[in-house]
Amino acid sequence: MSRPLRIFTWHVHGSYLYYLSQVPHQFYIPVDNSGRPGYGGRGTGYPWPDSLTEVPTDQVKNMQFDCILFQAKDHYLQDQHEILSGEQLRLPRLYIEHDPPREHPTDTRHYVQAPDIVLVHVTSFNELMWDAGPTPTRVVEHGVFVPEEARYIGDLESGVVVINNIHKRGRRLGYDIWLKAREQVFLALYGMGWEEAGGLREVRHQELPRLLSHYRFFFNPIRYTSMGLAVCEAMAVGLPIVGFATTEMATAIPNGVAGFVDTKYERLLPRMKELLYDKALAVHLGNGAHRIARERFSIDRFVRDWCQVFAEVTGIPSPVQQTRNHHYIRTSIAHPYTAKA
Repeated sequence: MSRPLRIFTWHVHGSYLYYLSQVPHQFYIPVDNSGRPGYGGRGTGYPWPDSLTEVPTDQVKNMQFDCILFQAKDHYLQDQHEILSGEQLRLPRLYIEHDPPREHPTDTRHYVQAPDIVLVHVTSFNELMWDAGPTPTRVVEHGVFVPEEARYIGDLESGVVVINNIHKRGRRLGYDIWLKAREQVFLALYGMGWEEAGGLREVRHQELPRLLSHYRFFFNPIRYTSMGLAVCEAMAVGLPIVGFATTEMATAIPNGVAGFVDTKYERLLPRMKELLYDKALAVHLGNGAHRIARERFSIDRFVRDWCQVFAEVTGIPSPVQQTRNHHYIRTSIAHPYTAKA
């Protein structure tokens, strides 16, 4: 008999947890005052559904769950043995791997090496690069949704970058590229740590789609991470994407269809300038990006994929595979930008 599952996980990536919480199951996350990553509870940055419940960390052992969902190395290697009961440790387990390997791109053994745990990658590139050994793997690509009225306008002759703490994350996230690019083309940066990086401000998740809609294109200076949720959201709004043809970006952004990708910055720079000059081209590529987002990164496809994985792991069929009622808080958004010519 199908029913909603009771799934215990941690709050690791806010945007991802928000989209995951659209799956028709009950999710539980630990909360305490320790300051440890993953234990801060729901937080206030998202319109969380009622199906995401905080549980005091010291009460987790008293709860009944159907499966455990890991999303971070420390939670898997250490924390589970401290906060879960012996019975809970024997429940079906999954691990979401959000990133490609850092130590070595092809020869890094994943820290989950267990035939009874399903390792879920968020991109096919990540699955290709990690050495999972005996661990079975699945791929569930991102799924996003934006308000229906958040559609491409492109009235600002500027590109936009959305990355948190880019100044701390260095070359991997393209900090040096951002510093170079902003000197050569109009670009605005949003995200945590914006002051140190010369950006504009931090943006709440529900503000982002409407804010993005006014920019001419979305620039992704990142060299090596998973497919960014902000990129998927920009595509859903209808922005053309400019970025590096690395990781999953190489398959998600067909050149001349949804934007421009290349492995050489000097070939991307004139493309960005071209988009600022030629709005008709930007609209054409933005339509292509929107079409790909609707087909490949839809929240409905994401929910179906996760329902299938959870049913496979637990043996309990999922309820009707439909998304919850999505809503965004309506806000009044200013659209300033600063850049150097």
